[in-house]
Amino acid sequence: MIFRDATRDDLAAVVTMLADDVLGRDRDRTEVDAAYEKAFADIEADPRNRLIVAEDGGGAVIGCMQLTYIPGLGHHGAERCLVEGVRVRSDTRGGGVGGEMMRWAVAEARARGCGVVQLTTNKVRADAHRFYRRLGFVASHEGMKLPL
Repeated sequence: MIFRDATRDDLAAVVTMLADDVLGRDRDRTEVDAAYEKAFADIEADPRNRLIVAEDGGGAVIGCMQLTYIPGLGHHGAERCLVEGVRVRSDTRGGGVGGEMMRWAVAEARARGCGVVQLTTNKVRADAHRFYRRLGFVASHEGMKLPL
């Protein structure tokens, strides 16, 4: 498996994975539109953001995630790595792709000197909770969101 920064050519595959999800079906679309184009351009232009894709041996995009590096004073001034939008293509789920992706993300954060890797996962995603616990993540905080 190869992990790399996404290019504009990967956007359709990423958008498809975001929408091919029990929660994404109601909030994402399957076609690339101006909003996705702008978001991709903003991520690509920001040195603290990376949209990562996972490719199988044949060059097909089978996973994606966004890494955001957040500066802060906590943890003695160490950056935090926020992992968002983790998706694995539905026909490859259960084959270890997600685990490899997350181990890669943690290694990237460690190499950058981050003090913590954090993520949020929706409360209805019981399978995701088990997955992240198996990787060593701890549900140490209660997250809150305010939709705008």
